Amino acid sequence: MRTSTLIARSASSSFRSAIRSKRPFPSLSPSFLAFTASAPLRSLGLGLRGPNPSFCKPFSSQWSSAAEAAEDPADSSDDTVEELLNRGEDRIHQLMKMERRSEPEGGSHRGRWFPYRDLFKSGNAALGSREVIAALDPYILDARKERIRRAVENRSYSVCLVVEGLTDFGNVSAAFRSADALGIQSVHVISKDSRKRYRDNRHVSMGAEKWLDIELWNSPTDCFTALKNRGYRIVATHLGIHAASIYEMDWSLPVAIVVGNEHMGITEEALQLSDMHCSIPMKGMVDSFNVSVAAGILMHHAVCDRISRLGCHGDLTSEESQILQAEFYLRHRETTIGIVHEYAKRMEGLLGKQ
Repeated sequence: MRTSTLIARSASSSFRSAIRSKRPFPSLSPSFLAFTASAPLRSLGLGLRGPNPSFCKPFSSQWSSAAEAAEDPADSSDDTVEELLNRGEDRIHQLMKMERRSEPEGGSHRGRWFPYRDLFKSGNAALGSREVIAALDPYILDARKERIRRAVENRSYSVCLVVEGLTDFGNVSAAFRSADALGIQSVHVISKDSRKRYRDNRHVSMGAEKWLDIELWNSPTDCFTALKNRGYRIVATHLGIHAASIYEMDWSLPVAIVVGNEHMGITEEALQLSDMHCSIPMKGMVDSFNVSVAAGILMHHAVCDRISRLGCHGDLTSEESQILQAEFYLRHRETTIGIVHEYAKRMEGLLGKQ
């Protein structure tokens, strides 16, 4: 084992012991400080995504263990994209915390779709988004709250992504990551066989799936029917001669972008059911992009076109923004649900005494 590794582990152990016992940090020689300045922070356990993120938190007895457990700067969750999709709808639905609105039927929905009600059920209690935020606000660092606020401000359901029949979860993960980065909240996966096992591509998605609304469908018919009832037009990527260039389209209206299988493209069923076909003009010798790259280009252009036409991409109302903020607070860590349940019990107790 290299000497630098041994020194790093020794330093990490000394820091952790000092933190647990609240003793002063061990004195370090100038030569050791010079070494640690050049050593990777992750090896010392000091990086934000390292094994000891609590080092970055205030050392105060006022912080409860629940608060410390709730405040983890990492965006990671226990499930990879692969595991989420293979476990099916039950696990996907567990990611979404606030109550979902009922599905419109027969194209009855008018205007822009928003999937959540201002309601979170905790046992027999029903909390609104304002109460959820109030319950969790003390347990989330200001930097994380600001990051959530900015993300919600730039979120939209007016553009959603549909991936059909992809066989490589690396491509699904990359598409999810692009959707999150561009402020597209809703993604849909059409897969007739989710039982296959694929390699873990957690490093590709960077935890984006934790913050997205993911919906699974068994067929293009099921998916497109639901999306059309929500007010979306279905735009399928296709290299046919009648496909419109993405640069000639108006992306300001609610639209679902459909990308297909890495090898076969979009199925004939999906092409027949879509409202229109589009393509990315190719200027080189090859005639197609990698599917995750194509999805990223399509979503990026849709967002840019919306900003050009509307002045912004994020279009949630103040009420919707508050509901989605509460949703993100609830997704922050698994322990946040327990904190809200305790809050609801306290509120019930206080009301019972009145």
